[in-house]
Amino acid sequence: MAPESSNAANYRSVEILAAKLRRRQVIGSRTAALETVLVLRQVVSKARFSNIDQLVGLIRDVGRRLAEAQPKEHTVGNIVRKVLHNIREEYNSATKAGSSAPSNNVFSISKFVLQGQPRKQNVATKSDGTITLKEDDPDDPDSFARSIKPVLMEAIQDVLDELETVYDNVSKTAKDHIHSDEIILTIGHSKTVEAFLKLAGHYRNYTVIVAETGPSYDGHEMARSLSSAGISTFLVPDSSIYAIMSRVNKVILGAHAILANGGMFAITGSLLATTAARAHSTPVVVCAGQFKLTPLWNLYHEYGALDFADPSSVLGFEEGSLVEKVDVINPYYDYVSPDLVDVYITNDGDHPPTSVYRLVKESYDDEDQLL
Repeated sequence: MAPESSNAANYRSVEILAAKLRRRQVIGSRTAALETVLVLRQVVSKARFSNIDQLVGLIRDVGRRLAEAQPKEHTVGNIVRKVLHNIREEYNSATKAGSSAPSNNVFSISKFVLQGQPRKQNVATKSDGTITLKEDDPDDPDSFARSIKPVLMEAIQDVLDELETVYDNVSKTAKDHIHSDEIILTIGHSKTVEAFLKLAGHYRNYTVIVAETGPSYDGHEMARSLSSAGISTFLVPDSSIYAIMSRVNKVILGAHAILANGGMFAITGSLLATTAARAHSTPVVVCAGQFKLTPLWNLYHEYGALDFADPSSVLGFEEGSLVEKVDVINPYYDYVSPDLVDVYITNDGDHPPTSVYRLVKESYDDEDQLL
């Protein structure tokens, strides 16, 4: 049975999210990721399909619609790829239960490389002998979907659980990276970095310098939040970053997207901070969930992500004749090359930029690189 007509109603929720992404009503990597996985869960729960290829085609179609609505929100595509990867894993576990020993050896080696994720192994064991799959059954076209959906929903729940616990899991090693009496520099307001610094504040007495990150001035909110948590905090203008870098022990930043080459897109000012840190041999630490890993490389150019904010926040239209004489560029993100980052702290451990490509290969399937 062709799934198109029966799945048409599911696209209503997809189009609603696509419209929100297009209008920038959904802002932030984690928020966009959560919205995406919830829509995918709804689509899969209601979808009609008689084989795994139909389901994969449906999810890829949804992923394309959402990714095209907001190409700069890379986590949308990342979540679609992760869901597809998990679904294939669960499908293979359900259909190949009791496979040969060599396959199990490869599976265990993969788990060892991933630093161990025993839940997947438990799911595979639970599937043994409990699911009977019959694809393309002409007598009962919906039998395959009914049989596999519980396993698929669990695969999607794994992604949702990762997103809901990402701040806690990234922050769990904070006290190992921040030491007493250190001076930490951060810029803007990354919620991942905020959680990381606050947890470290329970164990260490240290000082945070927050660059205000004009013209958005998100650093003001970050400074207030850290100060209210009892952390010694100073707010400085962006122009002071290089001047104070010689006093800084560590730079801790957030990321909008981590690219396959180990570089990243991060809030404007990150390139300034990391370049100053390199000049003073100051370590640069990036806190980010693995859902921000993207198989894409730098698609644009060396200096930014070609995503621009409102230029009037830099130069108001009330300036009159001056506005007509200049082009005002207000980039939202910087591209930070991998040689400017020392380590990525993720919810699955610490990784140097040189190993990001391996994490990408393990997180997503090759056929999903382009949705």
